[in-house]
Amino acid sequence: MQELDEAVTIGATVPTGFEHTAAEEVQEKLEATARVSKNRGRIYFDITTDKLFKVHQLKSLDNLFVVVKDYDDYQFKTTKEEVQLDWQELAAKLPWTNALEVWKLNNSIKKRKGRRKRTNPTKSDQCGNFSTKSTDTVPSDPEELWVDLESLEVKENQRDVSSQPEDDSEEEKHSEIQDQESGVTPLKFRVTCNRAGDKHCFTSNDAARDFGGAVQEFFQWKADMTKFDVEVLLNIHNNEVVVGLALTVESLHRRNISHFGPTTLRSTLAYGMLRLCKPQVSDVIVDPMCGTGAIPLEGVMEWQNSFFLAGDNNGTAVSRSVNNIKHILKRTHDGGSSSGFPLDIVQWDLCNLPMRSSSVDIIITDMPFGKRMGSKKKNWELYPLCLREMARVCKPGTGKAVLLTQDKKCFLKALSQMEGLWRKSHTVWVNVGGLHAGVFVLKRTAVVFVMGTVVLMGLQCMCTKRSLGPS
Repeated sequence: MQELDEAVTIGATVPTGFEHTAAEEVQEKLEATARVSKNRGRIYFDITTDKLFKVHQLKSLDNLFVVVKDYDDYQFKTTKEEVQLDWQELAAKLPWTNALEVWKLNNSIKKRKGRRKRTNPTKSDQCGNFSTKSTDTVPSDPEELWVDLESLEVKENQRDVSSQPEDDSEEEKHSEIQDQESGVTPLKFRVTCNRAGDKHCFTSNDAARDFGGAVQEFFQWKADMTKFDVEVLLNIHNNEVVVGLALTVESLHRRNISHFGPTTLRSTLAYGMLRLCKPQVSDVIVDPMCGTGAIPLEGVMEWQNSFFLAGDNNGTAVSRSVNNIKHILKRTHDGGSSSGFPLDIVQWDLCNLPMRSSSVDIIITDMPFGKRMGSKKKNWELYPLCLREMARVCKPGTGKAVLLTQDKKCFLKALSQMEGLWRKSHTVWVNVGGLHAGVFVLKRTAVVFVMGTVVLMGLQCMCTKRSLGPS
């Protein structure tokens, strides 16, 4: 097994647009400097193997892999036949040993975590410090695990989860891997190629097939595209080539969600949005369109000295949020934690929030794109009303808002109608399910609401209720 002080290079995929945010978290929690890849959505950093477990606990990263070898300027041949020969020669030249040791260490971490059993079950009504106006029953789930690698493996099309039967397949899989490592049977593998660039004479499938054949011949492993033990990654961006071994089976962004909705936000993207807010101790943070609760869930797990308030006008969405919170609370109770979360969930009208004016420090939400939820036509009426109500409850001069939407034209038009209530600080462009969306960071101006009157820098001027919204 690899020595604990052995240095290795870890690669990670992150939400596109949040590469630098992820690099900040790596620096903060691992004291390692991350390099942003030329290909958007990836970062690389060097750690010692004793920190591998901590890497899995980072909130910004989707998928992890250990780098076998990277080439900044790989010289591809001009014909497919020559490139195929190159792939065959490359497999035998790569320094596989260290990466395979890290892969084995990673499997041992997963196995140890997977064997942890829950003790002292806690009733759901003792689980937490949050209130609701709309709830569902708590799902009975005897196989809930810690926040670990096994609990992340949620199926791609899963939405609501009511129960999970006992399943020892993961432990059996680990035992099978041990047998395979001891020489009883060969490991199963597949090669996944991600390619970007228009100057290649081959496709991603060509590269995966040719390089996979060379890997199979070199290791005498068995190719299996579905039930594989080792996933070899071949990342190509123009002339940059990185070969790695995957350390995650399912994306880490699934970590906290058990009840899904039609537009559930990725946990890693939610975390990145929260880091843009820079929450402080005692901040009141509101998600007025919480959906299944991805944003407040990430918030209370990381910033427990702030208070989170989340709501939605859809009762089913509120129920899913409640169950997601109960799911996490039940898991943390079983892990030995008895404290609740600084979070309330309610059902409300997002254009008429039941909150005092100037009482909120940060507003953060995923607004309806007008695709799967709502419509572009309705957004032209909804967005101005939302921004006006958000301005009412947000603290003048110090308040902030971080809002995600793909309906950029409608949002910017609504923002321009706010009579100086909001000032756009900057925009982070992200990829959300293949849609080009913007995360708009806004700052609340000094304009305040006082009984239908605007007060700015000590001067008063009367404004109509129509232009300002609720007072």
